Amino acid sequence: MLAEPLTRSVEDYLKVIYQLSAAGQPAATSEIAHQLELSAPSVSGMVKRLSEQGLLEHVPYRGVVLTPAGRRVALRTVRRHRLIESYLVAYLGYSWDAVHDEAERLEHAISDELAERMAAALGNPGVDPHGDPIPTADGVIAEVVGMPLSEVPAGTEVEVRQVNEHEPGRLRYLAELGLVPGAAVAVLEREPFDGPITIRTGAGERSLGAHMAQEILCAGVPE
Repeated sequence: MLAEPLTRSVEDYLKVIYQLSAAGQPAATSEIAHQLELSAPSVSGMVKRLSEQGLLEHVPYRGVVLTPAGRRVALRTVRRHRLIESYLVAYLGYSWDAVHDEAERLEHAISDELAERMAAALGNPGVDPHGDPIPTADGVIAEVVGMPLSEVPAGTEVEVRQVNEHEPGRLRYLAELGLVPGAAVAVLEREPFDGPITIRTGAGERSLGAHMAQEILCAGVPE
């Protein structure tokens, strides 16, 4: 039993720590402060409280990791966020570039029952509009396997699996290029030294910078 209620602030901390430690490395206090736009002393104080509640574990000189209890809370928040994004796109006419901030606000307000009703109405999707996996109600989340578009060899056709971008302008641009989850994309040419790549999608032939291509995960890359 937790000593304190799970406030919006607590959920935000745990979700950010989950995201920062997704690659298996502890989340540093400085990184948490940067993501939440808070001071380092404020973050240190909250980290201490969450550790006392059994939601975090401190790794000396490296940062913090979620305990199983903390991970459950984080994944519940992530599930709500991604279900809300999916529902806004499917039923309320939102475009994929306009849902992130709305979901950030609503993820703390809806009940578990409402989240499950939304999931049922959507047909229990496995991913959100950006291709991010939606955790199950039991706290299980699938791993997205693929290769960044920036690394796909020239002469290869792949399928967009996930777009790791939330900035609205960039998402609109990617949609104009046809670079959305499920879309086929052929890499025609790659310039050396992190130069742009030339691609072909249903929207035609265009060039894309390596930095943006790095945020697009693709499946179907030949062995």
